[in-house]
Amino acid sequence: MGYTKDQLLSRLQELNIEFTCYDHPAVLTVEAQASYVGHLGGALSKNLLLKDKKHRLYIVSALAGTKVDLKILSQRLGLGKGGLRMAPEEALQEVLQVPLGCVTPFALINESASTVSLLLDRGFKAQECCYFHPLTNDVTIALSASNLDKFLVSIGREPAYVDLEDHPPDLASLVPSELPSLPESVVENDTSAQLSAQNNVPKEKKPKHPPEASNQPNVQSSTTKKAECTTDPLAEATDIEKFVKEILEKISPAFVTEMTKNLSIETEKLSESSISDGVRRRVTSDLQSMAMILKNAAYTEGFHAGFEAVIHSGLKGRSPRK
Repeated sequence: MGYTKDQLLSRLQELNIEFTCYDHPAVLTVEAQASYVGHLGGALSKNLLLKDKKHRLYIVSALAGTKVDLKILSQRLGLGKGGLRMAPEEALQEVLQVPLGCVTPFALINESASTVSLLLDRGFKAQECCYFHPLTNDVTIALSASNLDKFLVSIGREPAYVDLEDHPPDLASLVPSELPSLPESVVENDTSAQLSAQNNVPKEKKPKHPPEASNQPNVQSSTTKKAECTTDPLAEATDIEKFVKEILEKISPAFVTEMTKNLSIETEKLSESSISDGVRRRVTSDLQSMAMILKNAAYTEGFHAGFEAVIHSGLKGRSPRK
């Protein structure tokens, strides 16, 4: 049984940690939380529970306005591209022991979360007070970064503040050395979720190595086959830059048209190319990051599907030994 809100607040009082408590309806997003406490002057936080390919868990706690690029963060942790993704909901309940919408550094007080790594936004230190949920999302507490540090030290954690918008590969030391004690059902459910979209992948990959190719003795034919594969529609579909460019080419003109219509401005007075370029500069990086995460997930799912297909076909075609 994990800590309750009241037990946590009592612990903070025992540690002589100054904080202010605000009650409000349950919220699931930072935006919803802001509607109740955003006017009070503190810094809102967004808190993510992430997992890597080895099922190690990370809480990333950042200012609401900080851009957290999972691809870059993954590289900085030494996990490679696409090494981080959102943890399954079961991990919140089994490891952090909090419901959905309640990810918070305070969840590390639970023994089940002892192997979870915590990355804090360096921007917290410049704020007079910061807002977090105390294990429940119908309450917000405001406290300073120094008081948060005091709490973390009391549970044996050394606060790690990071510039989350920087790029150097400097965070490998923050990768957990141990795995969380997740029940097998949680790991299996997460794996099943990753493979749920794989049904269409094998169909796309079958044309790459049809059985007819092995019946062609002509070497030139084999070479031609390889050349065809390099221009396969599937390969073109995985070109992230091309994918994002096509999206922007469709969005930008529509954006300019709607803007001129709503603002009653003559189109001639606006430079469509300059506006489109501005839109591209603002969103290209985010779109590429999101598309890369999707691409990596699809590759992983396709690999598992292909691997299982090879194993099954190998077992069926294998003749028994005498």
